[in-house]
Amino acid sequence: MALFDLPLDELSEHRSTSVAPDDFDAFWSKTLQEAREHDLGARFEPVDAGLSTVDVYDVTFAGFGGHPVKGWLRLPAGTTEPLPLVVEFVGYGGGRGLAHENLLWASTGRAHFTMDTRGQGSAWGGGGGTPDPVGGGPAYPGFMTRGIDAPENYYYRRVYTDAVRAVEAARSHPLTDAARTVALGASQGGGITIAVGGLVPDLVAVAPDVPFLCDFPRATTLTDRHPYREIALFLKTHRGRSADVQRTLSYFDGVHFAARGRAPALFSAALEDQTCPPSTVFAAFNSWAHGDKTIEVYDFNDHEGGGPYHEAAKARWLRSYV
Repeated sequence: MALFDLPLDELSEHRSTSVAPDDFDAFWSKTLQEAREHDLGARFEPVDAGLSTVDVYDVTFAGFGGHPVKGWLRLPAGTTEPLPLVVEFVGYGGGRGLAHENLLWASTGRAHFTMDTRGQGSAWGGGGGTPDPVGGGPAYPGFMTRGIDAPENYYYRRVYTDAVRAVEAARSHPLTDAARTVALGASQGGGITIAVGGLVPDLVAVAPDVPFLCDFPRATTLTDRHPYREIALFLKTHRGRSADVQRTLSYFDGVHFAARGRAPALFSAALEDQTCPPSTVFAAFNSWAHGDKTIEVYDFNDHEGGGPYHEAAKARWLRSYV
């Protein structure tokens, strides 16, 4: 697919038409307050992953509703002092994978926490192990319309809350330095990263790659690729519910969390990306509140974005912060 979205000079000015609900901050404050009524209960169990340079811990903590959420904590082998912490969120359909996977950030001398995404982990990669025990009303197959009848019921209310609790869980380990915490992820993981960047006030940096879950009004009408297409297909059946659906989504739109971002940020976008169109990424980037922000643009790439090139760019960029 050749370039299909706005030209680069217009992308740099693009703003979403999504309007933050008046009670956006109150909604999230109440949601997190309710989650924190449950004991975090973070448990770190050593795992023999067959590795000599990285120690791995199987993590369980209480997320939304006190539900158990899984994760991996990876540390450089033999760590004895608290290390800068990288908390990572994964893409749509994936899970935390296997203990021996995803060794980049621990190999840079940092602590690395990967959160499992509830209910996911069966579409690619090494799988996941966190169920989503909350039911929902009628939905299109996938995760995008689960509980979309109301913000209180929406699937990503649970996921974003899990993500904030994941940061808290990772910070609770004695070998992580809470004061030097970074959040990052790609695609869905990038969208979750933006949400965490708006909900956790004291991160030192965030790095969302080709982020999903941004600028819903434009995304749902611009691309016919999944996962955004799930929303359109739901509305194709449930005629006349567009306004209600967009109201629910407005509580979860990355542009509104970006407006509350309080850490330096490195975004990435790909100009041929039909899964997360570049205008939706720029909508979040242009809304990011912290003045120290950069976006890497990959002209001829689809949703793979910068791939290993961008991993190298992130590793270089993070040296300035952790």
